[in-house]
Amino acid sequence: MTQALSALAPSGTVRPNRLSRRLAASCFAVAAFVATALPMAAQARSAPESFADLAEEVTGAVVNISASTTVEAKNRTLPQLPPGTPFEDLFEEFFNRRGQGNGDTPRQRRSNSLGSGFVIDPSGIVVTNNHVIGDANDISVIFSDGTRLKAEIVGKDSKVDLAVLKVKTDKPLKAVKFGDSDALRPGDWVLAIGNPFGLGGSVTAGIVSARGRNIDSGPYDNYIQTDAAINKGNSGGPLFNMKGEVVGINTAILSPTGGSVGIGFAVPASTAAPVIEQLRQYGETRRGWLGVRIQSVDDATAEALGLGTARGALIAGVDEKGPAKPAGLDVGDVIVRFDGKEVKDSRDLPRIVASTPVGKTVDVVVVRKGKEETKKVTLGRLEDGEKQANLQQPSTDTPTVTRQALGLEMATMSEDLRRRYGLKDDQKGVVITRVDPNSAAADKRIQPGDVIVEVGQEPVSSPADVTKRIDAIKSQGRKSVLLLVANSQGEVRFVALSVE
Repeated sequence: MTQALSALAPSGTVRPNRLSRRLAASCFAVAAFVATALPMAAQARSAPESFADLAEEVTGAVVNISASTTVEAKNRTLPQLPPGTPFEDLFEEFFNRRGQGNGDTPRQRRSNSLGSGFVIDPSGIVVTNNHVIGDANDISVIFSDGTRLKAEIVGKDSKVDLAVLKVKTDKPLKAVKFGDSDALRPGDWVLAIGNPFGLGGSVTAGIVSARGRNIDSGPYDNYIQTDAAINKGNSGGPLFNMKGEVVGINTAILSPTGGSVGIGFAVPASTAAPVIEQLRQYGETRRGWLGVRIQSVDDATAEALGLGTARGALIAGVDEKGPAKPAGLDVGDVIVRFDGKEVKDSRDLPRIVASTPVGKTVDVVVVRKGKEETKKVTLGRLEDGEKQANLQQPSTDTPTVTRQALGLEMATMSEDLRRRYGLKDDQKGVVITRVDPNSAAADKRIQPGDVIVEVGQEPVSSPADVTKRIDAIKSQGRKSVLLLVANSQGEVRFVALSVE
């Protein structure tokens, strides 16, 4: 080190022996500073000398899952050959040998998959991923001692990718418990155990790389990211903390090669445990339902709504038969707290609502026209709400008048415009007939045939209403205006556009 620094110093300016003394003194000072500046807890933490004791403690509860699906395969027909051709006997012998003759008896084909799981109840309750078992009609659970038991499905949930199985056993099984995944921090050690590539029980170690990852796999994405090696076959296996508690269920990997590149994802125990309890109790999920359609809040929308900073979930639609309607929630409200939990962005709300018990009355804090209000909502059941029809808009009909603003050419609703753009008979608002391709409105994917329902959270029915609201917002010193825009199917969304 001294020689390298010396070689880089200008000739005759610093002698090597003096530089050595200075460097040694500096290194000592830096080391002393680090030792005194770091918290004692940080200094005390170090990598485990071995994970062997932990692995030995929990491995007995980790199982391999073998799932087989029997499907009917279509028979191939023999090529149509002229009678007496030399190849007739050859083709017939070939296809019959492969079981693909012209018989009417349908053939069956078995599809197999391998994965991992773990026991959570000594009576024989096993947890794995839903995608491991799929539509299997023959499921076996293989234990670390080689014992193989048939399993039946207690319940499964595709939205969080979980399944609960039960095996019959004449003795208590080794089981593990869920831990507090919310207490995990990036940098904490974790241990993954599973059945990669069908090799059998394998142990890998790593750290928590991140929390709250959204990989667009479902509506409740909130994954733990880890660099512990997770490969095909690890799906459904447990992710342990250093106490031997399950803090995650290994579910997915991000990999261009199909193998581990140090980016694996696990469903947090805090998300999985309530779902598993519902599947055990009811054989299905019973998630809370609010009955609103939401969208995220960007900086421009936050400015237009007077929120200060981008936060919360913006209500873009309210189900007429949902719990939110009688509670007084309305389009344009921004939900910032739900049942005492902060809603930082729109992704938080579905997860919080779904985990709240059906029938519970909760406080919902919304920002409406710049002021916070609290509404009480009694939650319904999501599975019932999903069966209901979409929102419908009120009706109107006025003479046609056109005007331009914000790069948009607008017209009052008319029967001719309804026919031209395929708008519903009960659609209300101002029809957009042209969009300047160089405008911010075009960048926000507004297009002809869309309908402006509200401007600045006030209903509009004519182009004059639109321009009047825009002028009023400008006079308030606002930089953006918030439009509520509906497409031809009546689906609405908020769009913030600059008025400068």
